[in-house]
Amino acid sequence: MSDVEYRVASVDDARAIAAIYAPYVIGTAITFEIDPPPDADEIAARLRRIGAVYPWLVAIVDGEIAGYAYACENRTRAAYRWSVDAAIYLREPAQRRGIGRGLYERLFALLRLQGFINVFAGITLPNAASVGLHETFGFRRIGVHRSVGWKLGAWRDVGWWQLPLATPTDNPAEPIAFSDLDAALAKRVLNP
Repeated sequence: MSDVEYRVASVDDARAIAAIYAPYVIGTAITFEIDPPPDADEIAARLRRIGAVYPWLVAIVDGEIAGYAYACENRTRAAYRWSVDAAIYLREPAQRRGIGRGLYERLFALLRLQGFINVFAGITLPNAASVGLHETFGFRRIGVHRSVGWKLGAWRDVGWWQLPLATPTDNPAEPIAFSDLDAALAKRVLNP
Protein backbone atom coordinates (compact mmCIF):
# COMPACT_ATOMS: atom_id res chain seq x y z
CA MET A 1 0.00 0.00 0.00
CA SER A 2 1.22 3.49 -0.80
CA ASP A 3 1.90 5.87 2.04
CA VAL A 4 -1.16 7.65 3.33
CA GLU A 5 -1.13 11.31 4.33
CA TYR A 6 -3.84 12.59 6.65
CA ARG A 7 -4.75 16.25 6.90
CA VAL A 8 -7.57 18.63 7.70
CA ALA A 9 -9.93 19.05 4.76
CA SER A 10 -10.20 22.46 3.13
CA VAL A 11 -12.74 24.01 0.78
CA ASP A 12 -10.25 23.23 -2.01
CA ASP A 13 -11.05 19.54 -1.36
CA ALA A 14 -14.80 20.02 -1.90
CA ARG A 15 -14.83 18.71 -5.48
CA ALA A 16 -12.96 15.51 -4.54
CA ILE A 17 -15.14 14.97 -1.46
CA ALA A 18 -18.30 15.46 -3.53
CA ALA A 19 -17.02 12.89 -6.05
CA ILE A 20 -16.39 10.35 -3.28
CA TYR A 21 -19.80 10.95 -1.71
CA ALA A 22 -21.90 10.93 -4.90
CA PRO A 23 -21.93 7.14 -5.48
CA TYR A 24 -23.09 6.60 -1.89
CA VAL A 25 -25.97 9.04 -2.44
CA ILE A 26 -26.98 7.73 -5.86
CA GLY A 27 -26.53 3.98 -5.49
CA THR A 28 -26.78 3.04 -1.81
CA ALA A 29 -28.90 3.48 1.27
CA ILE A 30 -25.78 4.13 3.36
CA THR A 31 -26.67 7.83 3.42
CA PHE A 32 -30.21 9.17 3.46
CA GLU A 33 -29.38 12.07 1.18
CA ILE A 34 -31.07 11.52 -2.16
CA ASP A 35 -30.25 12.19 -5.78
CA PRO A 36 -28.93 14.60 -6.86
CA PRO A 37 -25.95 14.41 -4.52
CA PRO A 38 -24.52 17.61 -3.06
CA ASP A 39 -22.16 19.35 -5.47
CA ALA A 40 -18.76 20.89 -4.71
CA ASP A 41 -20.31 24.23 -3.74
CA GLU A 42 -22.58 22.57 -1.17
CA ILE A 43 -19.70 20.48 0.23
CA ALA A 44 -17.58 23.65 0.48
CA ALA A 45 -20.39 25.35 2.40
CA ARG A 46 -20.57 22.39 4.79
CA LEU A 47 -16.80 22.45 5.26
CA ARG A 48 -16.94 26.14 6.19
CA ARG A 49 -19.98 25.80 8.46
CA ILE A 50 -19.37 22.46 10.18
CA GLY A 51 -15.58 22.45 9.92
CA ALA A 52 -15.24 25.51 12.13
CA VAL A 53 -16.53 23.51 15.09
CA TYR A 54 -15.86 19.87 14.18
CA PRO A 55 -12.98 18.23 12.30
CA TRP A 56 -13.21 17.12 8.68
CA LEU A 57 -10.23 15.01 7.64
CA VAL A 58 -9.02 13.62 4.33
CA ALA A 59 -6.71 10.71 3.51
CA ILE A 60 -4.44 11.21 0.53
CA VAL A 61 -2.92 8.31 -1.41
CA ASP A 62 -0.70 8.90 -4.45
CA GLY A 63 -1.64 12.57 -4.46
CA GLU A 64 -5.41 11.98 -4.54
CA ILE A 65 -8.04 12.09 -1.82
CA ALA A 66 -8.97 8.47 -1.10
CA GLY A 67 -11.49 9.15 1.64
CA TYR A 68 -12.73 11.49 4.30
CA ALA A 69 -14.18 11.41 7.79
CA TYR A 70 -15.87 14.10 9.79
CA ALA A 71 -17.75 14.88 12.96
CA CYS A 72 -20.84 17.02 13.26
CA GLU A 73 -23.42 18.12 15.76
CA ASN A 74 -25.29 15.25 17.42
CA ARG A 75 -28.38 17.29 18.33
CA THR A 76 -29.14 21.02 18.32
CA ARG A 77 -30.12 21.56 21.96
CA ALA A 78 -27.32 22.92 24.14
CA ALA A 79 -27.20 20.03 26.61
CA TYR A 80 -26.05 17.72 23.79
CA ARG A 81 -22.95 19.79 22.99
CA TRP A 82 -20.50 17.23 24.40
CA SER A 83 -21.70 14.60 21.92
CA VAL A 84 -21.00 14.37 18.19
CA ASP A 85 -21.91 12.18 15.25
CA ALA A 86 -19.18 10.79 13.00
CA ALA A 87 -19.17 9.52 9.43
CA ILE A 88 -16.62 8.16 7.00
CA TYR A 89 -16.62 7.66 3.23
CA LEU A 90 -13.95 6.04 1.07
CA ARG A 91 -13.37 5.53 -2.62
CA GLU A 92 -13.85 1.85 -3.42
CA PRO A 93 -10.12 1.13 -4.02
CA ALA A 94 -9.35 2.58 -0.56
CA GLN A 95 -11.70 0.23 1.26
CA ARG A 96 -10.27 -2.57 3.44
CA ARG A 97 -6.77 -1.10 3.31
CA GLY A 98 -6.64 0.48 6.78
CA ILE A 99 -7.34 3.99 5.47
CA GLY A 100 -10.71 4.23 7.21
CA ARG A 101 -9.11 3.06 10.45
CA GLY A 102 -6.44 5.73 10.08
CA LEU A 103 -9.03 8.45 9.48
CA TYR A 104 -11.10 7.44 12.48
CA GLU A 105 -8.08 7.11 14.81
CA ARG A 106 -7.13 10.68 14.04
CA LEU A 107 -10.69 12.01 14.12
CA PHE A 108 -11.36 10.51 17.55
CA ALA A 109 -8.04 11.77 18.92
CA LEU A 110 -8.93 15.31 17.81
CA LEU A 111 -12.42 15.04 19.30
CA ARG A 112 -10.87 13.99 22.64
CA LEU A 113 -8.57 17.03 22.53
CA GLN A 114 -11.61 19.22 21.91
CA GLY A 115 -13.28 17.85 25.03
CA PHE A 116 -16.11 15.85 23.51
CA ILE A 117 -17.46 12.99 25.65
CA ASN A 118 -19.35 10.75 23.20
CA VAL A 119 -19.34 10.00 19.51
CA PHE A 120 -22.31 8.35 17.81
CA ALA A 121 -22.63 6.62 14.47
CA GLY A 122 -25.85 5.92 12.61
CA ILE A 123 -25.50 2.92 10.29
CA THR A 124 -28.13 1.96 7.74
CA LEU A 125 -28.74 -1.76 8.19
CA PRO A 126 -27.54 -4.16 7.02
CA ASN A 127 -23.94 -2.97 6.63
CA ALA A 128 -21.53 -5.52 8.11
CA ALA A 129 -18.41 -3.65 6.98
CA SER A 130 -19.41 -0.41 8.72
CA VAL A 131 -20.60 -2.22 11.84
CA GLY A 132 -17.29 -4.11 11.96
CA LEU A 133 -15.21 -0.94 11.57
CA HIS A 134 -17.10 0.88 14.29
CA GLU A 135 -17.04 -2.03 16.70
CA THR A 136 -13.25 -2.42 16.33
CA PHE A 137 -13.03 1.07 17.85
CA GLY A 138 -15.19 0.07 20.80
CA PHE A 139 -18.51 1.40 19.56
CA ARG A 140 -21.44 -0.47 21.12
CA ARG A 141 -24.88 -0.80 19.58
CA ILE A 142 -27.41 1.16 21.60
CA GLY A 143 -30.55 0.80 19.50
CA VAL A 144 -32.26 0.69 16.14
CA HIS A 145 -34.67 3.10 14.53
CA ARG A 146 -36.92 0.76 12.55
CA SER A 147 -38.19 1.77 9.10
CA VAL A 148 -36.95 5.31 9.69
CA GLY A 149 -36.05 6.23 6.10
CA TRP A 150 -37.37 5.45 2.63
CA LYS A 151 -34.66 5.09 0.02
CA LEU A 152 -34.18 3.04 -3.13
CA GLY A 153 -37.67 1.61 -2.94
CA ALA A 154 -37.62 0.31 0.62
CA TRP A 155 -37.98 1.35 4.24
CA ARG A 156 -34.58 1.30 5.96
CA ASP A 157 -33.54 0.67 9.54
CA VAL A 158 -30.73 2.68 11.11
CA GLY A 159 -28.74 1.21 13.96
CA TRP A 160 -27.07 3.55 16.44
CA TRP A 161 -23.67 2.93 17.96
CA GLN A 162 -21.96 4.88 20.74
CA LEU A 163 -18.29 5.30 21.62
CA PRO A 164 -17.40 7.02 24.91
CA LEU A 165 -14.41 9.30 24.29
CA ALA A 166 -14.00 10.33 27.92
CA THR A 167 -15.58 9.76 31.29
CA PRO A 168 -18.34 12.27 31.97
CA THR A 169 -17.63 14.57 34.90
CA ASP A 170 -19.60 17.10 36.91
CA ASN A 171 -19.17 20.63 35.54
CA PRO A 172 -17.47 19.60 32.27
CA ALA A 173 -15.35 22.13 30.42
CA GLU A 174 -16.90 23.52 27.27
CA PRO A 175 -15.81 21.69 24.11
CA ILE A 176 -13.24 23.62 22.09
CA ALA A 177 -14.24 24.59 18.56
CA PHE A 178 -11.99 22.92 16.02
CA SER A 179 -10.96 26.32 14.65
CA ASP A 180 -9.70 27.22 18.16
CA LEU A 181 -7.70 24.01 18.67
CA ASP A 182 -3.93 24.51 18.68
CA ALA A 183 -2.87 23.93 15.04
CA ALA A 184 0.51 22.44 15.94
CA LEU A 185 -1.15 19.96 18.28
CA ALA A 186 -3.68 18.98 15.63
CA LYS A 187 -0.89 18.49 13.07
CA ARG A 188 0.94 16.11 15.46
CA VAL A 189 -2.25 14.07 15.84
CA LEU A 190 -2.76 13.86 12.08
CA ASN A 191 0.72 12.65 11.18
CA PRO A 192 2.59 11.47 14.29
